[in-house]
Amino acid sequence: MRILIGNHIDPAIRARTDMRAWTQRLAWFARPGDVLILCTEPDPVFLDYALTLTGTGPGEVTVLTAPPGRYGGMLMDPEALTDAAFLDQVRAALRLAGGPQAVGEIFALWPSASVARFATALGLADRMPGLAYFAQGGAEIGNNKANFRAIAAAAGVPTVPGEVCRSRQEAVAATHRLLAQAEAVVVQQAHNGAGVGNQILLAPDSRLATDHVGARHLHRLTPGPDGVTAYWQERWDWASADGRHPVVVAAFAPGAEAVYSEHFADDAGTCPTEQGRLHYVGRRLSHQTVPLQGLGPLVHARLVDNGARLAEAYRALGYRGHLPADAITTPDGQLYFTEVNAQVSGSLHIYQVIAHRIVGTADHPARAVVEYHVPPTWHVPDTAAFHQALADLDLDWNPASRTGVIVSMPITPGPDGAQFVFCLAYDPKTGHEEPFARLDARFATRPAAAFDPADHVGAPVTAFSS
Repeated sequence: MRILIGNHIDPAIRARTDMRAWTQRLAWFARPGDVLILCTEPDPVFLDYALTLTGTGPGEVTVLTAPPGRYGGMLMDPEALTDAAFLDQVRAALRLAGGPQAVGEIFALWPSASVARFATALGLADRMPGLAYFAQGGAEIGNNKANFRAIAAAAGVPTVPGEVCRSRQEAVAATHRLLAQAEAVVVQQAHNGAGVGNQILLAPDSRLATDHVGARHLHRLTPGPDGVTAYWQERWDWASADGRHPVVVAAFAPGAEAVYSEHFADDAGTCPTEQGRLHYVGRRLSHQTVPLQGLGPLVHARLVDNGARLAEAYRALGYRGHLPADAITTPDGQLYFTEVNAQVSGSLHIYQVIAHRIVGTADHPARAVVEYHVPPTWHVPDTAAFHQALADLDLDWNPASRTGVIVSMPITPGPDGAQFVFCLAYDPKTGHEEPFARLDARFATRPAAAFDPADHVGAPVTAFSS
């Protein structure tokens, strides 16, 4: 038995809004006997769907809902895990499932210090790998892009030329130094994901293509020596989260493609688990594919070897768990690492459960898996409409052919239609573009030009107190 916790990044590190649907991907990791803790009651249709595909009966797991706390149940309040009444509820569930001694592991999507306090309060500190590290704020250390650059340098892992800046003045100077060698730079927040915390700064006369890059924000510098200063006067507070975190300024690599190598660290060492590719369209994360294809064997080997060096460095700090190491490859065959996500990433359920266990990508005949984000141009009204489209287009998951669509998270209607992700299993010889095009023809009702890549699409943003 394990205790699985569907939390997300601590709000004190990075403010989030409604994470109810996204954190329900926890269901993919459930096994018979497990206890799942979520910030809200799960979507019963999705829970049954995911458990059925993984061979776990709905009655074989226990689902508990943490107190709503400061965020109204839209994301998990870290303090909710140690609420006295909730801890009693967890203890009661454990007694029914064999007692605390039957717990083999405490597994959280985000390795918060609050999870360490939860494990300690239950007398299960030894069941959370890396607890001592996480209890002292290790999650922030391991997921900070500025810290990553220092750790990568110490490990001898190549990164894009750049600098870590802790003041507006440092950022101005670093930007000038980098623009003396390149047409553009990328500004990175220390904590953000999927390109949302990245901004590309283009020189006034630059003609570089940027739509394929993971950077939701774009800024063309005004001509003259004061353009850089004016930019940082306007954007330092955004980039540094009001001065709370350092900022990375790095050279822009034209024509680069995004890949990753994920690894697992435990007390015995580290091992690679999967490699994949990230695809951006209109500077938004569009889809990711596993296993990694189309990368030369030497570059592929460097990706895995350097990912392993990073994993060992993070393991030496005390981190335990899954570590995706993100990188870019350039047209001339160079490989540079850009960050490590020391947490359960949005890739783990794709490859570990859907690709490896359900689809069987290593079996014959070969199969691959792509996970798409619903594009902002689509309007999917609800779960029934999407599944009806899959039936009409012959794209339902077919265990016999090991092809078709598997919905990765609950389909929750919003003002612009439902925003969710779904996996498509396909024959790598024929590709995934044609099946996706059929769905696109069904649901694309709005022109791409109507959306700026920086726009938030989906549920309305709600401000929370912290």
